[in-house]
Amino acid sequence: MAVRQKLYTLFLALFSIGATFTKVSATVFTLQNSCSYTIWPGINSGNGAAILGDGGFSLSPGATIQLPAPPGWSGRFWARTGCNFDDAGNGNCTTGDCGNTIKCIGGGAPPVSLVEITLGNGASGDSAKDFYDVSLVDGYNVGIGVRTSGGFGDCQYAGCVADVNANCPSELQIRGGSGQVVACKSACLEFGKPEYCCTGDHSTSDTCPPTDYSRMFKSACPTAYSYAYDDGTSTCTCTGSDYLITFCPAS
Repeated sequence: MAVRQKLYTLFLALFSIGATFTKVSATVFTLQNSCSYTIWPGINSGNGAAILGDGGFSLSPGATIQLPAPPGWSGRFWARTGCNFDDAGNGNCTTGDCGNTIKCIGGGAPPVSLVEITLGNGASGDSAKDFYDVSLVDGYNVGIGVRTSGGFGDCQYAGCVADVNANCPSELQIRGGSGQVVACKSACLEFGKPEYCCTGDHSTSDTCPPTDYSRMFKSACPTAYSYAYDDGTSTCTCTGSDYLITFCPAS
């Protein structure tokens, strides 16, 4: 009986250590470039959280990079395209620019496709949940997707696989130097009207319904945010997961 009691006590101790490790261990973000061209991921941390990957770097086609983040981390990921930087890291990008430097200062200039995520910082309940989404509220530049690994809960896939640039209305198009469409603006960015930006008299979900423009984004990418009050089908949760963020994911 004494031996069994000692083994049980040891089991509880090991379980406690494991639970503690789970609570404080880092979440790993794996960024994967499935585009046929080099991108420059940008990363913006919120609420004083640690800056991952120095805020930005280049990622060649087919390459991946892993970035650990502490519990409670909150921030955004996006792709910059058409970038030119000198040896000192100064330069600019055609889309997603963030301060004319390879190491981002602030968020990416719209239009840009975003991954937004806030990691849980508790041991149980809602405080342990991660909240994440793919947002086209600021427009679109490249396809982007988020897949969970090793977590539990709903843990659904979030992403925008469709090439929105190919079907972007002419009034929302951003064209590159060779004339190709490189990004698609949101109606808010293009027109600045309250009914598109959900501001002023249109600042609630009741007064800011979907528009023809936001429906275009939603039709192309059903699991992504298409406008400010698109929470019902676009906010995802998971607990204890690592995350694969893929740029230009396959359909």
